[in-house]
Amino acid sequence: MTLQFDKIARAPAYQKIARAIEEKIVGGALQPGDALPAETALADQFGVNRATVREGLRQLEMAGLIARTPGQKPFTVARPDPGKIAAGVSRALKLNEVTFAEVWEAMMEVEPVSARLAAERIDAERLKELDALIAGLRTEGTDYDASVDQVVAFFGLLAAATQNRALEMVQAPLSELLRPSLMLVIGKVAQARGRIKKAQREIYRALAEHNGEDADGWMRLHIRDFKRGYELAGSALDTPIPLG
Repeated sequence: MTLQFDKIARAPAYQKIARAIEEKIVGGALQPGDALPAETALADQFGVNRATVREGLRQLEMAGLIARTPGQKPFTVARPDPGKIAAGVSRALKLNEVTFAEVWEAMMEVEPVSARLAAERIDAERLKELDALIAGLRTEGTDYDASVDQVVAFFGLLAAATQNRALEMVQAPLSELLRPSLMLVIGKVAQARGRIKKAQREIYRALAEHNGEDADGWMRLHIRDFKRGYELAGSALDTPIPLG
């Protein structure tokens, strides 16, 4: 039997440039704050024209690996913004047709851990932010977008309170994926926002008391309630998260 191999894909030069610079950043040869050489210098080093270098740099900028202050020419190495990372991961998961059930299962694992750790580590300033955020959730009216934003922000603040950056970066894409489902639930289930606010208040109380067990328990009830609301809204749990 003769082995068959696929042809090697030829990546555009700008992608190779972006990958080469990314490897230097990830490998530690370039640190956050370090300035990259000018486009002309990079073009000479890579043996390409400036337009190709510019496109490679644009790819890195979009990924949040480099940034340029307005008025300054050279790019500097940056720490990727968690929001950009979350948006990219969420987009990839949507394109892979991840379902509500899969997102819900992941949140059932991640959010109770976040609540427990937050109860141990949250400080007075973060508690104050959380209290104000919960107070701002309206349980009536048709401004569903604001309600969804509030819920996503609640989970984000809770993750930040864990002081665990890895957990925070894992949590953020899940909240973004939850947005379409939340919009559906809040728009169709009249009591949804009232139940969300009650759960948030109980989680806040547990955090203020530094009671990890209660924070974990209430968060589990809270996430289970999302599933119940989704079912009441008339949607199948195996429905892929919509794009957009």
